[in-house]
Amino acid sequence: MKDPDARLERLLATLAILIIGVISLANVLVRYITDASFAFTEEFSVFLLVVLTFAGASVALRRNGHIRIGLLERALPGPARKALILFQGVCGLVVLGLITWFGARMTWQELQWGSLSPGLGLPQWWYLGWLPLLSGLMLLRQIQQTLDRLRGRLEDEP
Repeated sequence: MKDPDARLERLLATLAILIIGVISLANVLVRYITDASFAFTEEFSVFLLVVLTFAGASVALRRNGHIRIGLLERALPGPARKALILFQGVCGLVVLGLITWFGARMTWQELQWGSLSPGLGLPQWWYLGWLPLLSGLMLLRQIQQTLDRLRGRLEDEP
């Protein structure tokens, strides 16, 4: 089987790290030349680090790269092993489902309240909207990973 991939998340992670690098470099140069700095760099960098974290976690999830103790899993016979894999998948779906649900709810509330970010005064929901979107993508990757593991398409150790 071809290595599983999460192209959208890889693209988002790449763009996030690229933008963080560019605005940080620009900020350093401007500060060195003018003794002043851009106001937006910290707020954008923190936001982009969150995008980078979730996108990277989604890629790792799809590629079966998250840390897991597999001793019990490898010791179990076929049917019990599949039950444990299914249990792990359901636990992941519950956690990611809660993050997606509460993230979407929080984003909706921020949109209704019209809250603005403290640094730049941008609508807060612009930043929060990425939480349910990326955790929803992780939810999809969790389903894909669990199905692949149940079908024997993903190995625990390369």
